[in-house]
Amino acid sequence: MRSSKHCGPPLLKKNPSAAGIDWGLLRSHGFHELGHHAPRFVGPFRMKLPKLGREVLLVLRQVLQWTVWVAPVGVFAGSASAGFLWLLDRVTEYRWHHGWLLYLLPLGGFVVGWIYHWIGRDAAGGNNLILDQIHAPGGGVPRRMAPLVLLGTLVTHLFGGSAGREGTAVQMGGSLASGWGRLFNASPANHRILLLAGVAAGFGSVFGTPLTGAIFALEVLVIGRIDHEAFIPVLLASVIGDATCSAWGIHHTAYHIDPMLPASALAPWNTWLVLKIAVAGIVCGLVSRLFSGTAHALQDVWKRFIPWAPLRPAVGGVVVIGLVLLMGTRDYLGLGVRGPEPDSISIVNAFHAGGTTTWSWAWKLLFTVITVSSGFKGGEVTPLFFIGAALGNTLGTVMGAPVDLFAGIGFLAVFAGATNTPLACTVMGLELFGAHHVVAFALACFLAYAFSGSSGIYSSQRNGSRKHGAESNSN
Repeated sequence: MRSSKHCGPPLLKKNPSAAGIDWGLLRSHGFHELGHHAPRFVGPFRMKLPKLGREVLLVLRQVLQWTVWVAPVGVFAGSASAGFLWLLDRVTEYRWHHGWLLYLLPLGGFVVGWIYHWIGRDAAGGNNLILDQIHAPGGGVPRRMAPLVLLGTLVTHLFGGSAGREGTAVQMGGSLASGWGRLFNASPANHRILLLAGVAAGFGSVFGTPLTGAIFALEVLVIGRIDHEAFIPVLLASVIGDATCSAWGIHHTAYHIDPMLPASALAPWNTWLVLKIAVAGIVCGLVSRLFSGTAHALQDVWKRFIPWAPLRPAVGGVVVIGLVLLMGTRDYLGLGVRGPEPDSISIVNAFHAGGTTTWSWAWKLLFTVITVSSGFKGGEVTPLFFIGAALGNTLGTVMGAPVDLFAGIGFLAVFAGATNTPLACTVMGLELFGAHHVVAFALACFLAYAFSGSSGIYSSQRNGSRKHGAESNSN
C-alpha cells in the first residue's frame, strides 16, 4: 500500500528521467517508496559511469536513512528483551525455591485473563495481530501490548505455566516499533517495515540470533515465500537489537554438539546417517503438526465450553496442577531450558545421553498446549525447542545415532515445522551450533516443513504456495 503523503525517512523525488535511475533495483533492496516508474537496468555495460555513480549514492543514502529510522527500534526492542530476560530468570529461580507458588497458577491465570479481557482488547491478538498489521497496515499495534504481554508472561512463569518467551519479545518489539512509527506519522509502507524490524529485533535479541531474527520476520509472513524488499532495514534492526541486549549484560544459553562427527552428512560412506536424519526430519514435522493442531483444537474447546475468557486460564491452571500431581515431577513447567536440579529433564540435558526419558517430548507438548491454549502468555517457541530436543534425544537413542546431533536437529526441525520457517531455522542452527552440521540441519528442517501440514501455530500466517508444488493465493 502506498501513501500520497510522505512520512518517515526523507524520500527521493520520483522523476525517472532525471538521472536514469534503476528504481526497480532500489525497490528490490527495500526502498520501494523511491519509485518504480523508471526503465529497468539493462546491464552494466550500457550504463554510463556518472549514472551508475548517482544510483550508488542514492542507495547509500537510503541505507543511511533507514539505519537512522530503524536503529531506535533495535535499541528499544533489545533493551526490552534484556529487561524481560533478566526478570524471567528472577521469577523462574524464585518459583524453584518456593514450590507452593504452583498452587496459585489458577489465580494467576484468572488475573491475566481478566486484565486482557477488560483492558487488553485487540492486544489479546498477540503475534497474530502483528502479522495482520504487516499484511494490511491499518490501526497499528496498540502501545499497551508491550506492558501487558510482559506482565502476563512473568505471571505465567512465576506460577509454573509451560510457555515460552519469543511471543513476548516479538510483541514488545512490534508494539514499540508501531509506537515509534505513530510518533512520526509514518506512512503505511514505512509502518509495515518498522513492524518487521520490531519483530526481527525482538526475536533476534531474545535468542541471540540476529540473522535468524531478520530471516524469521520475513519468512513467517507467507508460507513458501520470503519478502526480500525490507531485508536491509530488518537486518539492521535485528543486529542492533541483539547488540543492545548483549550490552546490557545478558548472556544466552550455549548448546554443544560434538564437532568431531563427520563434517559432511552427505558423504557416500555416511548414507545411513543421512537416512536417519531424514527420518528424524519427517518425524519432527509430524510432531510439529500434532502440536499446532492440538493447540488450535484445544483453544476452540476452551471457547466453546467456557465462554467467559478470564475463567479459561484459571481452569487451565487447575489442569496443569493435576498433571504435575499425576506425574510427580515439575520438570515440564516453565521454559525448560534448565531445571532446578542438575539432572532435571531440560533442553540443555537433552543434548546428553540419558538426559530425557522416551516420552519427555510428549509430556512437554501436553503441558504447553494446555497452558497456551487456555490463555496464558509467553509463546510457544522455547517449549517447541524442548519438545524437539527431547524428541531428537529419543530418536538418536533408538536409531543408534549421535544423541547431541539429533537433539540439535529436533530442536530446530520441530520449530521449523510449527512455524513454517525452514530457512530461518537452518540459519539458527548456524548461529547456535556452528556450521559443521549445516547440511543435516537443512535436510531435517525442510523435511519437517514439508510434512508439517498446511498451517502452523500462527493462524494469521498466509499461504503463498502449496508445500507440494501447486501455487496458492496468498491474499
